[in-house]
Amino acid sequence: MPLYNSAPFLGASIESVINQTFKHWELLIIDDCSSDNSYQIALEYAAKDSRIRVLQNSNPKGMPSAPRNIGVQASKGRYIAFLDSDDLWFPQKLEQQLALFKDNRTAIVFSNYEKIDEKGIRSNRIVTAPRYATYRSLLYGNVIGNLTGIYDTRKVGKVTIQDIHHEDYAMWLAILKQGYRAKNTGTTLAAYRINSTSVSANKMEVVQWQWSIYRDIEHLSLLQSLFYFISYASKAFYKSLI
Repeated sequence: MPLYNSAPFLGASIESVINQTFKHWELLIIDDCSSDNSYQIALEYAAKDSRIRVLQNSNPKGMPSAPRNIGVQASKGRYIAFLDSDDLWFPQKLEQQLALFKDNRTAIVFSNYEKIDEKGIRSNRIVTAPRYATYRSLLYGNVIGNLTGIYDTRKVGKVTIQDIHHEDYAMWLAILKQGYRAKNTGTTLAAYRINSTSVSANKMEVVQWQWSIYRDIEHLSLLQSLFYFISYASKAFYKSLI
């Protein structure tokens, strides 16, 4: 859980992990030098629950990649999942997902998720994803909501998150490029908070980040990039209407 100035939402996010029906987890909260009392709130939870550890990034980046990498490297468990400090997991999230890693081909499990407003009000805005994803299908657009994704380190190791925008998309592509697949539980297991100050709020910048993934990270040709970008744009537009 990367953390930066999320005091109004942090408690609910942490408690959504505490309330998991699967109890054998560790929560690593990595503070990126918050200027509000987020760090103190995290420490209070860690003092009450030994499964929670709080770390700090000594050189604030202003992006979630560095805190996430600190958490990945410090993690002790087999499976790595992600949750931003303003989003929520529903209680059966981990339990349902871990049951789907049994076959050798599945390295990622994800789920559908629900959009909530800044106050946490729900209005049945469900983002539904396909049941499976491969490297090729994911090039058409990211269907793995980062707050829902979890991967198996025994199969792919600890994956370094690149210091770029859309870093989660690049990470999922890197895993699936090894020949694995991602499997959707087919259920809604998390809530994504629509926050006006979120890093992806500027739509024009998001478009540039997506194009950079195709050209600079995946090294696709101009024609391939255009082909996949058109698909991405149409899916992104549909998702924005939910």
